[in-house]
Amino acid sequence: MLGTPRTARLVGPGRAGHYDRGMLDFGLDLDVWPWVWLGVAVVFAVLEVTILGGSLVLLPFAVSALVASVLAFYDAPSLVQWAVFGGLGAVLFGLVVRWQSLLRSNNVLPPGVGAMRLVGMLATVTAAIDPDDPARPGRVAVEGEVWAAIAPGGTALPEGSRVRITGVEGTRVLVEPLPASGEPSDADASGERASDAVATKRPPPPPTHGSSDDPPSESPTHGVG
Repeated sequence: MLGTPRTARLVGPGRAGHYDRGMLDFGLDLDVWPWVWLGVAVVFAVLEVTILGGSLVLLPFAVSALVASVLAFYDAPSLVQWAVFGGLGAVLFGLVVRWQSLLRSNNVLPPGVGAMRLVGMLATVTAAIDPDDPARPGRVAVEGEVWAAIAPGGTALPEGSRVRITGVEGTRVLVEPLPASGEPSDADASGERASDAVATKRPPPPPTHGSSDDPPSESPTHGVG
């Protein structure tokens, strides 16, 4: 009917119209809702980028709010707008979570890859390591790379020392000094102890009869009568 307000055309009479306007419009004119949804989309997108750091938590709902804004510009009922905002946002959020889960599972590094590949390697100290000052770690060079290093054993390591990497702690490697030349390492010492134990348990060789080391046997001499 000519001259009928836009709100009346969209809401209509009866309880359904009263519920649509009273519960979903929050007393706002329907001409305002396209801009409300557009503002929600912009705010969510800004929060996603500036505060959440691209974690994709609010981005799905920013997209659904933008779609709801387009529907509001085309005079869609408030119930449809809210359904699109909530439903589409939830679906997009589920898809994002699923995508992130697949991405993490495909990018898991196997053992020995990344920084953990350095464990057990030998390195050279390029900046002295002071165990009394863990806040200022030293530096070691290994495989053409330079890493911050600390020595949990409490041994000061001067520049030029040779060390072995025993672990990784964040962006720093844990190192231990190599034993002095001529002094067996723990692995060598344990190996020698194992060899001594095997040699101790080994039975002696059986005696050899008729060898050249046996004294010659004397044949009995019978007297001539």
